[in-house]
Amino acid sequence: MEETFICNCIADTADGLRDGLSHFCGPSRTAVIYAIEPDSPICIYDPQNLLKGHEPRLKELFIDTDDWRNRPTRSFLKNGSFHMVPEKSLQLAGIISCGGRSSSVFYQMWFSEHHPDMCSVGPAERWLEHAAWRFSHDIANEKHLYTGISGSFLREYATHAVRDYIVDEMNLKLGWDTQLRVYPILDTILGIFNTREEGAWPRGQLIFMDPSALSHMRFVARFPEMEQPNIENFKHVRKLLQAVEYSERKLVSQGSTIVGISNEIIKDFCIVADFRGRHGFIRLNGEAVCSFSDGVYKSTTHQAKLVQVEEALLETPLDSEIGNQLYKIVCSIVHHAEGQKFGCTLIIDLNKKTENIVGQNLLPALDLREDCHLELAMSLAKVDGALHIGQDLKLHAFACLLDGRSIPGEDRARGARYNSALRFTQEHKNILVVVVSSDRPISIIQEGVEISAQCQWNPVSACHIGMTTLEMFIEG
Repeated sequence: MEETFICNCIADTADGLRDGLSHFCGPSRTAVIYAIEPDSPICIYDPQNLLKGHEPRLKELFIDTDDWRNRPTRSFLKNGSFHMVPEKSLQLAGIISCGGRSSSVFYQMWFSEHHPDMCSVGPAERWLEHAAWRFSHDIANEKHLYTGISGSFLREYATHAVRDYIVDEMNLKLGWDTQLRVYPILDTILGIFNTREEGAWPRGQLIFMDPSALSHMRFVARFPEMEQPNIENFKHVRKLLQAVEYSERKLVSQGSTIVGISNEIIKDFCIVADFRGRHGFIRLNGEAVCSFSDGVYKSTTHQAKLVQVEEALLETPLDSEIGNQLYKIVCSIVHHAEGQKFGCTLIIDLNKKTENIVGQNLLPALDLREDCHLELAMSLAKVDGALHIGQDLKLHAFACLLDGRSIPGEDRARGARYNSALRFTQEHKNILVVVVSSDRPISIIQEGVEISAQCQWNPVSACHIGMTTLEMFIEG
C-alpha cells in the first residue's frame, strides 16, 4: 500500500482528533502506534512528543518481544473491514490509550493526555476508539475511495463520545432492551440549560430512569400520565426545576416526560443532569461523566486539581501525612472560592519558622484541621489580602500584603494579586502562593515563576512530521 496514502490518513485523523479533544478536554496532544500488516514494522506518529519519556515501556512492549504480533485474536478477517477487535489500554502514566485490530490495520493504538481535571476518561476513550475505527475504514477504502473526512468527524465528536460512553455503561447495567434514548436526553439537557427563567440560570437535578424502575419508586408528587410535561418543552421543564433547586428533591423522567418529583436516594441506574447555574454535570449513579457550559459538553470538573501544589509539597522534607493534610486544606479553600466566584490569595509558608508578613495576625493561630477554623478561613479568604498558612497546618494571618521589587516576566494583564505574588515569591524562599481569580484559571507561583502555566502546543496540521518507526523513535 502506498506510504503517502497511509501518512495522509494518519495525519488527517490525528489532526481532527487533537482539535476535538482540545475543545472537550483542554489543549491536547495525540499520537498513534500502528502496523498495517502482520509483518509490517511497528511505526509511530507523535509530532508533539506526547509519548516522550515512555520509551522504556514502549521498548518492552513492542521491540523486546513479538507477543503483540502473535497474540491470538478472533478471526476478524472474514468479518469485513468494519469489525474491530479491541486492544487493552497500555496503562501509561498520564496517558489515555485505546486501539484495536482489524482486517485493514493489523494493529493500532491511539493516545491522548489524561488531564487532571477530567470528570471521566470514558468519553475520551470512546473518542480514541472512534479514531481507530475511522482509520481502519479509510485504509480499507484505499486511495481511490478515500474521502478525507475522518478529521471532520472527530472534530465534532463531543456529544457522540458522551453518548457512546453512557450507552456502554447503560447496556452493562440494564441490558440491551432499555427504552432510554440517550441522544434526545443530551439534547434536552442543553436545551434546558440554555433556557433562563427571569434571567436566572437553571439549578437542581433532573434524573432519567428506565420506565421499569419507576413502579417501586416513592414520589413526593406525581403527575397524571396524560398531564406529564414533555421534556422537549424546555420552558415548562425549566419552570418546574424551580421546585427542586437548593434541595434534595429532583425531577424524575422516564426519557420522554416528567413523571413527578422525588426526594428518594436513587440506587437504580439513572442518568442525572445536575444543573448548577452557569454550568452543570451529567452523572451516572453519582459518578460524573462530563460537564456542560456555554451550550456544549466538556470534560472539566470546573475545579482546580492543584497538581503543582501537590507535587511541590512532595518535594519538601515535610512528613507525607502533614503534606497531605496541608494539600487538602488548600484544596478546600480554593474550591470554596471557585464555587463562590471570588478571588483570593493563599501563602503556603514551608519554612520551619514562619515568615513575618504584614497583615492581620491571629493569636493563637487557627488550627485548620478543625472544621470550624477551616470554615472561618474560607470566609476570611474574601477579605482583601492573602491568607498566611504555615507548615504547622495553622492560619497565622489574613489580609496579608505581598510586596517586592519588580521582576522580569510580570504580566500587567493579570492584575495586582498575580504580579504581587511573582514579586513576593522571588524574594522569599520556601514560599508557595496560590492565586485564585474569579475569571481565570488558578495560578500557582514559586520563586517568581508561575509553575502552573499551561504549555501552548504548536499546532501541527495534516503534516507527516514525526512519522517514523518506533525503533528509531526510541533510539532518539
